[in-house]
Amino acid sequence: MDTIFAQATASGRAGVSVVRLSGPSAHEIARQIAGPLPEPRGSALRDLRNLSGDVLDQALVLNFAAPHSFTGEDVVEFHLHGSIAVMRACLELLSTFPDTRLAQPGEFTRRALENERLDLVQVEGLADLIEAETEAQRKQALRVLSGHLGALVGLWRKDLIRAAALLEATIDFADEDVPVDVTPEVNTLLDGVARALEKEIAGTHVAERIKTGFEVAIVGPPNAGKSTLLNALAGRDAAITSHIAGTTRDVIEVRMDLGGLPVTLLDTAGLRDTVDEVEAMGVERAIQRAQTADIRVFLIAEGDALPFEPQKDDIVLRPKADVSGSTERSISGKTGFGVSELIADIQQTLLERSQSAGLATHERHRIALVEAQQNLTEVKVILQGGPDLYDIASAELRLATRALEVLVGHVDVENLLDEIFASFCLGK
Repeated sequence: MDTIFAQATASGRAGVSVVRLSGPSAHEIARQIAGPLPEPRGSALRDLRNLSGDVLDQALVLNFAAPHSFTGEDVVEFHLHGSIAVMRACLELLSTFPDTRLAQPGEFTRRALENERLDLVQVEGLADLIEAETEAQRKQALRVLSGHLGALVGLWRKDLIRAAALLEATIDFADEDVPVDVTPEVNTLLDGVARALEKEIAGTHVAERIKTGFEVAIVGPPNAGKSTLLNALAGRDAAITSHIAGTTRDVIEVRMDLGGLPVTLLDTAGLRDTVDEVEAMGVERAIQRAQTADIRVFLIAEGDALPFEPQKDDIVLRPKADVSGSTERSISGKTGFGVSELIADIQQTLLERSQSAGLATHERHRIALVEAQQNLTEVKVILQGGPDLYDIASAELRLATRALEVLVGHVDVENLLDEIFASFCLGK
């Protein structure tokens, strides 16, 4: 492999800029430009010199020896003064060494995956951590990056391999000292994995919402004060407000941090029957977005009918409390009356929902988990046909195991045979 290098911090002036060097020649190159390296996992202050002996900068040099590094290779980091000129000179110097090149986007992380320092889910967790904007996103990304989902998948995979091994042993080694009726143990193993998968799948929607943001739609008839309320919640004039009905014709989105959770507020078109073709399109779009949102805030005057049935945790309020004088379940975006209480209600609801978030945070994760679950359901049906169908059940189990292996990016077909011979002492 080539030895790769790249700037590991943001471009531009800074107090400190970091250059990372990884690969088989990393240590030798570092010695040539920085002199003796510190002990592995140690650091030292060194003068960096070009091939002519001129000093480029004084840097803190960190040394990591394979496999105990981020990439699993020999790695050296140079913590430089954050000058654009210093950074440019260092990168140009590194490019002069043979078999050394500038890293491609994400290549350090890809090498970490290839060297089994991270699994595929952890790689995605790292990307989510870099993109995190709120406290909830940071915590969730760290949970994924820590490898908890990979560890769970490892346990599920072990149970499925054990179940398949029991079935295979019954088929191929009927004359050996192995259990004749393995169905009870196989069913116990499959039920345990199926319950765990069901729980994790149930939490994928909330986990993905924490990553991408919850949606709260403000719904009501024209001139109900929806845009005024949106501006009050956002703390700025995000939407045009007017006494003229039908001002809002498209969905206006405002993203905010609510108690550490990412929330997108949706100001929708006023819901009414209209002959205006453009406004009618806005009303239709408003209904669609509102129905798919996580929470709907209905602004409905006393005596008026709701445009559609509220869902669990939806909030129904009387608008324009400053005009009506009502204080019961009322709100006014103009004066701010009831706004704090509305924010608290939304925050509490979303915090409660976030408690059920799983470790699977991407659609790819959910698809793999659902595929494994469907395979297990099929296995349970096949097992009811008795030992004559064990070979088919075993093949279906392999598909479930493969789905989980794809989830974390690990595929190892030898484990099934290893389990058979290790568990039953066969072939002695």
